Amino acid sequence: MKPESWQALLHVAVAGCLCVATVFAGVFEGVFIQVGYEHYAEAPVASLPAFLAMPFNSLINLAYIFLGWYWLQRDGDTLGHSTEAARARYLKNIFAAMALLYGPVQWLRIGTQARLAAVLDQWFTLPIFAWPVAWCLYLDKGWRPCIFLSIECLSLASYGLALLHSRGFEFALGLHVLTAVGQALRAQARTGGTTSGTYLALGVLSCLGFVTLKLWDHHLAQWPAFQHLTGHFWSKVCDVLQFHFAFLFLMNVNTSQRVLPDKKL
Repeated sequence: MKPESWQALLHVAVAGCLCVATVFAGVFEGVFIQVGYEHYAEAPVASLPAFLAMPFNSLINLAYIFLGWYWLQRDGDTLGHSTEAARARYLKNIFAAMALLYGPVQWLRIGTQARLAAVLDQWFTLPIFAWPVAWCLYLDKGWRPCIFLSIECLSLASYGLALLHSRGFEFALGLHVLTAVGQALRAQARTGGTTSGTYLALGVLSCLGFVTLKLWDHHLAQWPAFQHLTGHFWSKVCDVLQFHFAFLFLMNVNTSQRVLPDKKL
């Protein structure tokens, strides 16, 4: 793995550690969150160890790890070898590092059913959805690291809505999804083509699957087809797919976008 990939992984890891410290400090002690196997349609298997008690919902998290590693390893040679290309690769690597580290966090929640792990799982979701927004702004306005950092900090701070209302997280996530889709549509309208449009459509469909299948987890379990591979499992499949299509869309638009000249902040 190249040094620039390690740099992105380090940046995400440091940010993740700060989030872990914040959660363990008790800042989000008042957040309403559901824990326990009863909230999943997949029945736990008592004979398996805790980290595999719900085997399908546990093992699907390997897909995030493989996806993150795959995109972290990709050189992005189609971006070129200029300074702007290096910056685009950094954006790609940060997104890949997020996927790589998100898998273990979700697995920890599934395996332990601990409240702190559940809070981290929710909280980490928000900056992941915020990163495509930052990437699209890069395509539109050029390299603005202070803006990117501000977006991620605002995204992390938005989890505070969960302290104000039992549905605060869902509201914050909805805003993130709508903003990400809106920025992607704007990027597509400006410089996208047929291929990027296809990736965007598939990404949005995957996002809809991610949301609806998770919400209908228990309702779908009445059907034999969803009693082992449950709605929650398939929602995670859709989540991995939306991650992948987001990469494909942003990389495709990035190669056809004429990056604006740098501007001083």
